[in-house]
Amino acid sequence: MTKEDYLQGQILLIDKPLTWTSFQAVNALKWAIRRKFELKKIKIGHAGTLDPLATGLLLVCTGKFTKRIIELQGQVKEYTGTITLGATTPSYDLETEVDNTYPTGHITEELIHQATEQFIGEIQQFPPVFSALKKDGKRLYEYAREGKEVEIQSRSVEILKFEISNIEMPNITFRVVCSKGTYIRSLANDFGKALDSGAHLSSLRRTKIGDFNVDNAVTPLDFQDALLPDRLNT
Repeated sequence: MTKEDYLQGQILLIDKPLTWTSFQAVNALKWAIRRKFELKKIKIGHAGTLDPLATGLLLVCTGKFTKRIIELQGQVKEYTGTITLGATTPSYDLETEVDNTYPTGHITEELIHQATEQFIGEIQQFPPVFSALKKDGKRLYEYAREGKEVEIQSRSVEILKFEISNIEMPNITFRVVCSKGTYIRSLANDFGKALDSGAHLSSLRRTKIGDFNVDNAVTPLDFQDALLPDRLNT
């Protein structure tokens, strides 16, 4: 692609690596484009944050296509991942240590499949306290790290599909298709409660956003290598 292509607007499909923030992924692309075409600045942003412990599809818009970010954020998303039963964490994932353990001996495969059914459709969901949502101008995770309790309002989200693909207790692999604003961490936590136990999200990968598929995405480093093949020799 040419400089004009990036300035006019592109939607770049990026496969965000584990532990990277979405901000770091966008900055890696921004640096490569600016260096390649000797630009002082370029408009660039992503359509939908992925947690550092999640991998997968990140849509990055450049130039005039940054105006499409809100539209892209509203599209249906697909995730795959693993829920671990019998233990909870304050962040609902592996960002924080296990704080409580629960029995799982009563949980059967039939019970697991039945439990998914109560989450299909429009549901009320509480975002995790360890999230980037803002309350009174401050992000929720900042309150959480300070040990301060804040009142969080539930929000309406829609789960279109919640399928269990494999069960190897205490780990359950799944596929979820859902609306904008759905927290899969919260779904994992609520799923544990539905099984009269506890649960947390132990892995997550975003595979689709609308018609965009992670199979067609590249990592930020692969993007840099393609745009600047000689960067390691300079």
